[in-house]
Amino acid sequence: MSAISSAAQPDLPIPDPLPLRLKLLIIATLKLDDVRPEEIPDDEPLIGSPRFGLDSLDALELVLAIEQEFGVKIGNSEESRRALGTVNTLAAYLRSCPVAA
Repeated sequence: MSAISSAAQPDLPIPDPLPLRLKLLIIATLKLDDVRPEEIPDDEPLIGSPRFGLDSLDALELVLAIEQEFGVKIGNSEESRRALGTVNTLAAYLRSCPVAA
């Protein structure tokens, strides 16, 4: 039996798949064909960013895609503004939402 001791293995962090999934959704929804997921920083503002030039129409498209993909309902424009702050805030928002039945 070849058991690997946990003391021999360093505690490697398990990558969180949600930010990557969100970046892929952003790229697909907004047709950012020339952008790769790793080029979207987790903490960069999504709306109003000079790098990506996303506007309010892009935000609406993104909200609709997120609602469909994750089965959540983003209530109003203020809530969507908060949720779409950055990739990290969007991930935190989705984690705080009740799971759709």
